[in-house]
Amino acid sequence: MPRVAIIGAGLIGRAWAIVFARAGWDAAIYDAADGVADKALGLVAEGLSELAKHGLVDDPKAAASRVRAAKSVADALDGASLAQENVPETVEAKRAIFAELDALAAPDTILASSSSAIVPSLFSENLAGRARCLVAHPVNPPHLVPIVELLGAPWTAPETIARARQVFESIKQVPIEMRREIEGFILNRLQGALLAEAFRLVGEGYVSPQDLDKTIKDGLGLRWSFMGPFATIELNAPGGIADYCARYTGFYKRLQSKPAGPEVYDDANVANILREWGKQPTAGQLAELTRWRDQRLAALAAHKRTQPSS
Repeated sequence: MPRVAIIGAGLIGRAWAIVFARAGWDAAIYDAADGVADKALGLVAEGLSELAKHGLVDDPKAAASRVRAAKSVADALDGASLAQENVPETVEAKRAIFAELDALAAPDTILASSSSAIVPSLFSENLAGRARCLVAHPVNPPHLVPIVELLGAPWTAPETIARARQVFESIKQVPIEMRREIEGFILNRLQGALLAEAFRLVGEGYVSPQDLDKTIKDGLGLRWSFMGPFATIELNAPGGIADYCARYTGFYKRLQSKPAGPEVYDDANVANILREWGKQPTAGQLAELTRWRDQRLAALAAHKRTQPSS
């Protein structure tokens, strides 16, 4: 069986273990904190069992048996064709773990980071094996949201990107390839643009946060669950994208003449939004809401499996 090294056994690391084990890979999880990797095994097994309820895993016990807790980074890397790093989101932490991975991994092992915003040139430049390093950024939770953003540094070998794409496609994720570095990558920049406008609209009193959420949940989000923005506008004018641009970009140009700026995240505006939102869920309530979200995402994933692609 192919093997993956999961470095960091937090939320994302555990989800990656679910993804690879579900696809038939052997997964070794390592975490620098004592006992964390061992505890992760039970959480991975629980996650696989939940997926099985939606028909997303055929044999959750067999999948769980393919995941083990590694005693060290070197132990996790033993026989691994890919290492997926999930340490804290700082340049210093990424540099330290990638130096260790590069020193210990076999020469043909791909070294991938789950970084959410840090470009790979910031932590791989001085490595002897920098050509095999890249970002493979998932979305939380990756065992239910399959997109993976692949981003190489200027020195990452094209063969590394091609092999990584093949790996993620083989485990039923949806890799996309970024052509060059930009902070935040693609998904977070799109999400950030929407969030900034949402914070502006609520903070300036145009709409309640609850009604804004409905606008996405019961409006844009329904189309976006199976169509991207370009595919969406292609169907919103008789002549497709060119016709849409001819009809509506004048309107959008006016909207973009004063885009929401960083001030929407200032303390005063955040306080307005929190006051409007009203509720302050407890840790237990947040955990329950997370379980509800994951169940809805699993049901959506199961539904999408049954539908034809465009």
